[in-house]
Amino acid sequence: MQPGDRVRVERGGVTNEGVLLPSTTRDHLVVKLDGGYNVGIDREEADVEVLESGVREVDPAADDGGGDDASEITFDEDLPTVSLISTGGTIASTVDYRTGAVTAQFDAEDVLRAVPELAGRANYRGRVVANILSENMEPSIWRDLADAVAEEIEAGADGVVVMHGTDTMQYSASALSFMLDSPVPVVFTGSQRSADRPSSDNVMNAVCAVEAAKADHAETLVCMHASPSDDACALHRGTRVRKNHTSRRDAFETVGAAPLGVIDYEAAAEAGAEGDAAEAAIEWNREPTARGSAERSVDLAPDLDGDVELVKFTPGMDPAAWEYLDDKDGVVIEGTGLGHVHTDLIPRIEALVEGGTVVAMTSQCLDGRVCDRVYDTGRDLLDAGVVEAGDTLPGTAKVKLMWALANRSDPAEAMGRDLAGELTEESQPWR
Repeated sequence: MQPGDRVRVERGGVTNEGVLLPSTTRDHLVVKLDGGYNVGIDREEADVEVLESGVREVDPAADDGGGDDASEITFDEDLPTVSLISTGGTIASTVDYRTGAVTAQFDAEDVLRAVPELAGRANYRGRVVANILSENMEPSIWRDLADAVAEEIEAGADGVVVMHGTDTMQYSASALSFMLDSPVPVVFTGSQRSADRPSSDNVMNAVCAVEAAKADHAETLVCMHASPSDDACALHRGTRVRKNHTSRRDAFETVGAAPLGVIDYEAAAEAGAEGDAAEAAIEWNREPTARGSAERSVDLAPDLDGDVELVKFTPGMDPAAWEYLDDKDGVVIEGTGLGHVHTDLIPRIEALVEGGTVVAMTSQCLDGRVCDRVYDTGRDLLDAGVVEAGDTLPGTAKVKLMWALANRSDPAEAMGRDLAGELTEESQPWR
């Protein structure tokens, strides 16, 4: 039997029929059922009958888990070069049929196998920076990722696509927004559902991300579904994006504004190698940062101060719970409303500032900005030395403070100033 054959598999009194798919291990069979779902079956315990040979064409480069086959990437001098950098996550994952769990185990080249729609759109280079689920992301990997992106750009990449798990993608996109001044697009993408699932969003997100990486801009973006349907991807600025739903395909939103742009999937799918068509697929809501010169110089500032904490104020919390912050270099507070905490916490905050800790205030509200000049508590916080972070998102503010402490002589002043599109001059209604 070979991948592409229609088979009947009996195991433990259960019979399944479907098309045999390539497996990631030698120990398991993967069968696509007629309903569209895949099932994994222990090979040793299964009785397999081939019903019909070659009913479905299967990529011959796909590995059955035991070989050293590599995807074939052809070069076309008329196409731009896009570097695919993998950190793991669902877009580069399959189901582990031993446990039923989704695991990150594919590298960047495997994505080209999983998403054949990428072929002919660009010349690809692939490299793996990490192979983790995104909850295991760490600042040290941000540094490695920034170094890798810079190296790819210096080597001639016309754009970079970073494949990343969705749970912490907003933090990594923020980090690279501060660490890199890139002359070409850096586009983060991922998927909410693995490639094994019929409702997977990996193909559309990957295609749109590649087209966004070829377009005429130099932004660090997050490219994900704009709606539950397969119609468009939203292009979010890396410092203004937030994952606002646990499982919807359109989980990501630009907070406080429309996305920077939207890319039409049908137009992007038809764009192929046509640069003008790729650009035409994008409707920009605001003018993006323009591409840099052909010299491709990239400014890299990868240093981070990891001794920064993000704390959320809630009613009734014990001020003693903040004692662990005493030795921190920086603290970002997620306060209520305009940026408030209980008055009992203000002496502790003042002690932190007097001890040399930079304390920045953000808001738990999704829209609007911090303004501690309206109420008495806010004025007391300002007197205690708290820095207003405006409408900077709390997670972005943590990453920004980590970067500012390592790269700015006055990090407190930097927290009140826009560095990478994270802080708007004034909040205005946009809906």
